[in-house]
Amino acid sequence: MRATAGCYLARCHDAPPTAGGSRNLNPPPTFPSAPTPHPGATLGHYLTPNPTGFSLHMSASPRNLRAVRGLTEATLRNAGVSPDGVDCAQLVLAELYSNAVNACGDYVPLVAEVEAGAAGVWVRLHDPDQSRMPWHSGVAMSDPEAESGRGLRIVDVLAPGWDVLRTPVGKQIRCLLPLD
Repeated sequence: MRATAGCYLARCHDAPPTAGGSRNLNPPPTFPSAPTPHPGATLGHYLTPNPTGFSLHMSASPRNLRAVRGLTEATLRNAGVSPDGVDCAQLVLAELYSNAVNACGDYVPLVAEVEAGAAGVWVRLHDPDQSRMPWHSGVAMSDPEAESGRGLRIVDVLAPGWDVLRTPVGKQIRCLLPLD
């Protein structure tokens, strides 16, 4: 502390007098430089890419759903997945995402993982609520009056055998979309 005060005083005494003859006793503040953020970190997102997929930590919002759908498309196309495979992965991810928001609320923290592999495309979504498990509604796929309730049936068709893994911090829905 004394060294800092001494440096401050030395700068003030060495400073030239102002127009009124006084010396500037208030030097400009200096701030330590902020650490450089991780290149994949932005407000509401933390992206960890890999050659055939990604892991994205995010807060659930309409903007972030659009972003993760776009990221899914770009990543899977770059990995050589067919356009139909990309569309199916986006649809499954959107269904899981909306189910998590319905179960946990807006701005819930989610982790989305998408990865192309030899067996197909893995889509995983992690949310923090172990107590609210996915369930099939009684809505028939052919019901023209139903406005919702078909999502998990669509996931059943596109990713047969999907499952739920309880984790120490919530649950993860895991879906494998087989390659054509």
